[in-house]
Amino acid sequence: MTSLGRWQARALAVFAGGVAALALPPFNAWYAIFAAFALIAALVATAETPRGAAWRAWAAGVGWFGVSMHWIVQPFFVDAAVTGWMAPFALVLLAGGLALFWGLAGWAAARVSEGPGRAWVFAGLLTLLEALRGHIFTGLPWAQPGHGLIDSQALALSAHVGPHGLTLLVLFVSAASAVIYLYKGPTWAGVPLAFGLALGLVPMAAPAPAPAAEAPVLRIVQINAPQHLKWQRDMVPVFFERGLTLTASAPGPLGAPDLVIWPETSLPEILDRSDLARARIAEAAGGAEVLIGGQRYAGLEPRNMLAYLAADGGIASVYDKHHLVPFGEYLPLRGRAEALGLQGLAQQLSGGYRPGEGPGVMDLGPLGRAFPMICYEAIFPGYIRAVARPDWMVQVTNDAWFGSFAMPYQHLALARLRAAEQGLPLIRAANTGVSAVIDARGEVTHSLPMDTQGTLDARLPPALPPTLYARTGDLPALILAIFVTLSGLAVARARSPH
Repeated sequence: MTSLGRWQARALAVFAGGVAALALPPFNAWYAIFAAFALIAALVATAETPRGAAWRAWAAGVGWFGVSMHWIVQPFFVDAAVTGWMAPFALVLLAGGLALFWGLAGWAAARVSEGPGRAWVFAGLLTLLEALRGHIFTGLPWAQPGHGLIDSQALALSAHVGPHGLTLLVLFVSAASAVIYLYKGPTWAGVPLAFGLALGLVPMAAPAPAPAAEAPVLRIVQINAPQHLKWQRDMVPVFFERGLTLTASAPGPLGAPDLVIWPETSLPEILDRSDLARARIAEAAGGAEVLIGGQRYAGLEPRNMLAYLAADGGIASVYDKHHLVPFGEYLPLRGRAEALGLQGLAQQLSGGYRPGEGPGVMDLGPLGRAFPMICYEAIFPGYIRAVARPDWMVQVTNDAWFGSFAMPYQHLALARLRAAEQGLPLIRAANTGVSAVIDARGEVTHSLPMDTQGTLDARLPPALPPTLYARTGDLPALILAIFVTLSGLAVARARSPH
């Protein structure tokens, strides 16, 4: 690979990053990820200078994020006449910006090591920088390399090592193949790749137990309000009536629901001014309690919230979303943005949403203690460890902003990862889909397809005992990533001719 020209190497890196991204939904070609990252690691390891390694790693990141997060353009086409022109800039800036973490990993690996052993240094550093990406600048732990294994049997390992452990697994196995290839040639380079395939194919955990016969019956309501119509004045009552009709639909074989769950921002009125709407919801629910996404004011501060309604429609408790989407639900430098007349794409109340107090648990009485997540919050693995362990998790979301090809399925995959990590079931109510019941192993047991309206009745799956990851968090995986980095550095220096 040292014979490759500068632009040939960068083009090959972009290609490898794009192929690796096919491991994510909707393609789910997880088996491609090891070979693609092995090629990326080899390109970084054979770069002649730290600058060259940085460019190759950055190019691979552009390919990875350009393919995996191409859906970022969709919100700008909801009102294409006004914001459509921003779409290509959003994709270029997002892919190029996130790829800087990869470029930094490539540069640092080449700065401290040389030769094939650099591939292992790169694997450890990229794992650490991907973990940093999940926290810095409010965090965006989306499309991490380990997410490529969610659709494989290796998902079960997340209960032990969490998301960063899965990323380290992908990168370490890939780097091992690159090191063997560069030291020994292609004869044995396929052994680590075969190991990776075995991890993805061989079952690693028993199926989660089925719900008990007396487990609560949940009804998920999927209203299917297209985003370009959702807030039009004449359509708001249409979608609300649809939600009421679905809520009141006849009980299925499981009997009447104990709890009805509506998606994010589906209450058509501000919570404190919604007495009539809540009374109608209670009537449609026929005695069942309701979780419904909506909006409210806490003093003068607008909030994106999830309300727990008693059987009479009264407000039993409220959870306010605490991790908001920058540029979607609020704009950084809010004061200056408001002065310029700017607002987030998804904000419906003047001034943008304000964050709630933080993660919490909703006590639903006989239904147990639920950990609520509104949309984007489900992509962050650490928040649930800030509260006492709940009995189950619930996510309400509105993915209608992002089309129906890739993002909703990636969002669902991350919800599966949260369930498998914690050993807790997760119930997901999505406006346009995919609404789903996910068991404590991260497997989807029931779902509603994209772009359909309907209800899903299912019993609440049981929780498993706390997983190793639930008890220890990310620290063990990050320590292991540091160990891999130092081990790769030792190998590289031991084989260095200098």
